[in-house]
Amino acid sequence: MHLDVVDLRNFYYRTALGRVAQRGIRERVVELWPPLPGQTVAGFGFAVPLLRPYLTEARRVIGLMPAPQGVMPWPAGEPNVSVLCEIDAWPLATGFVDRLIVMHGLETSDDPACVLQEAHRVLGPGGRVLFIVPNRIGLWARGDGTPFGHGRPYSMGQMEAELKRHGFTPERAMTALFVPPSMSRFWLRSSNFWEWMGRRAPWLAGGVLMVEASKQVFQPTRGGIGAMVRRPLRALEGLPAPAPMPRMDREKLP
Repeated sequence: MHLDVVDLRNFYYRTALGRVAQRGIRERVVELWPPLPGQTVAGFGFAVPLLRPYLTEARRVIGLMPAPQGVMPWPAGEPNVSVLCEIDAWPLATGFVDRLIVMHGLETSDDPACVLQEAHRVLGPGGRVLFIVPNRIGLWARGDGTPFGHGRPYSMGQMEAELKRHGFTPERAMTALFVPPSMSRFWLRSSNFWEWMGRRAPWLAGGVLMVEASKQVFQPTRGGIGAMVRRPLRALEGLPAPAPMPRMDREKLP
């Protein structure tokens, strides 16, 4: 079940732990995808906290918020780019998006297959999608005090298998949020250190999985005229091959 947009807003924008989570994940996203001019960047679920670095460079930035969650205007004090949509009918043309971020949109959905199908549809040639989901072995998925404690947590193997099943090719995977989900001042103040440590200690389990994937595009099989040429009809088989008319016979023609 999707979380309410008011609860998500309050966590990410009105709590110290939410701001720590927002910063930790957003830094990894920008490392993967530095802002580039001319791109169309979209986010589904509640991914708008991660889209702000792209507002100035991207051609378009779109925040897709599912109907069961609700919608809020974003960004505050600027022209709104968020829109309410159905899970299985995003208001985007096929192949329209260059970069797509899905956060709090897959693990909380009642029909994750629809989310994956729509993500596959709207992604353009050469586009990439980044799925951010709770890590099944991480601390953030073990309590319901944060949004990552709701819905279905995933392991890396489960996530990659699900993406392949829906036409994606996993490209890169990593984890983030190595600080415990605690409101203690010690953990909040040392969050940058734990994020730095987590990137250098693969044995530490991050709170979220981040899996980047590309859209599989299969080469079409040749058909039509090409297939007909490979299987020509033999209607005149057995007749002598045509030969040019002798010169003398051509001169007798009227």
